[in-house]
Amino acid sequence: MLSEMASQINGRIKFPIGIQTFEKIVEGDYLYVDKTEYIYELVSTGTYYFLSRPRRFGKSLLVSTLEAYFLGKRELFRGLKIDRLEKDWIEYPVLHLDLNGENYTKEGAVEKILGRHLEEWERRYGVGVAGDSLSGRFSSVIQRAHEQTGRKVVVLIDEYDKPLTSTLLDDDLNNKLRQQLRAFYGVMKSEDAHIQFALLTGVTKFSKVSIFSDLNHLENISMSYDYQAVCGITDDEIDSYCRQAVEDLSKAQGKSYDEMRQLLREKYDGYHFCENGVGVYNPFSLMNAFKQKKLENYWFETGTPEMLISLIRSTHLGIDQLSGGRQTEGQLSGREDFKVNPLPIMFQTGYLTITGYDARRRLYTLDFPNEEVRDSFIEDLARACLRRKDNGSPFDCNEFVDDLYSGNVEQFMRRLQAFFSNIDYQIAGSSERDFQSVVNTLFVLLGTYVRVERHTSFGRMDIEMETADAVLILELKIDGSVEEALRQIDEKQYAAPFAMSGKRIYKIGINFSSEKRTLDEYRIVEG
Repeated sequence: MLSEMASQINGRIKFPIGIQTFEKIVEGDYLYVDKTEYIYELVSTGTYYFLSRPRRFGKSLLVSTLEAYFLGKRELFRGLKIDRLEKDWIEYPVLHLDLNGENYTKEGAVEKILGRHLEEWERRYGVGVAGDSLSGRFSSVIQRAHEQTGRKVVVLIDEYDKPLTSTLLDDDLNNKLRQQLRAFYGVMKSEDAHIQFALLTGVTKFSKVSIFSDLNHLENISMSYDYQAVCGITDDEIDSYCRQAVEDLSKAQGKSYDEMRQLLREKYDGYHFCENGVGVYNPFSLMNAFKQKKLENYWFETGTPEMLISLIRSTHLGIDQLSGGRQTEGQLSGREDFKVNPLPIMFQTGYLTITGYDARRRLYTLDFPNEEVRDSFIEDLARACLRRKDNGSPFDCNEFVDDLYSGNVEQFMRRLQAFFSNIDYQIAGSSERDFQSVVNTLFVLLGTYVRVERHTSFGRMDIEMETADAVLILELKIDGSVEEALRQIDEKQYAAPFAMSGKRIYKIGINFSSEKRTLDEYRIVEG
């Protein structure tokens, strides 16, 4: 029922896109990647857990699977790994709080959703003291559930931080919500004697702002080696559970199985949640690719959160600083203000991932996990930052790319000069660093269509752009001269690696004026 072969109707596999309920997946014979050994490990070795994973990564399905387990629904787990491990299958009272699906930018939203869940639990276990607070009612429900059933309570909170991540740009409302949630979640520590198991899932860990100060008994498994693949799909799991789906996709795309596996890795794999860990695929994008039989940017259909773009712009973080940024484990766990350092929240939300680890200095190196995330994020950032001042329209790189592929280098440079004379300065910012960020964003965006290798150092940038027929070597100076830029290309022999390529080589010296905030002069030398 749960294997790939069993999840087919008339030879077609049923993919659980948008389905986050374990029971529905099982009873509907949808494709399911068996993660139940993690369930058994969690409940056998601990009591209180916190797990951070990006959106659409399977957190809600994990919570739903735990709920089914603690409700003793053994029939749903027949044939799965946990069926051979668990012998008792005891039913516990489960309090499942899901904070998805609410607009928390409106006052009273948290009280509304907490009140709705409390009313449901009170209908089941009875009402406590009239006029009690939300946290007081939660405490009473836990006690009564234990007393009435004779079993300790299981607390499952999905997307605990949704109200906080939704209001990061509204300090007053965000601070109010932090205090409300701190009091509510803190009940779990005071009612420890009545709790059998608890799991909180979310995107971020707001440890610095005291949400977790009352929950210091939670075991954070977000960067645990043992639980790195508790959500998402690994390469081995694709071969075990999704082989037919890959074969169908390969056939539709005219690729061999091995070719398609490599394309899938480049597009959707690459998430790492600990040092020396396995690569993990985004399950939402992978399942959509299997169903639609094409490789698209499915995770980005809803767009990049405005909050991330605003954080990057307000901290003057250049796009060149996103790749290769290094952080400590404490930083990645959210122990500092995101408005000062956005890299941790970009890691936690899935826009960056771990690509290296320096054990001596205990530093993690971050980068985009795959093509889907890199290309889509850059395009969204470009739409927000590269706008024309005459009509406010977002930047469109298609004409630039057409120039490059048609070999019209002069037209490319004229277009580039016109672009910088027409960019919205209010969008771009006013500092030299802001100006550099615009330059970086532009060329990184073009790099999603043509090969771009960039080496930056302070105000100087070396750019090599390569198409099928031509190589462009651009040396950029700020408040310098084109002669200086061209001389550096020759002195450092940037063109040497392409001498035998058979392609036309263009050396381009470019000078930007920080005062005029424009591309002041350029010169093209062929050969």
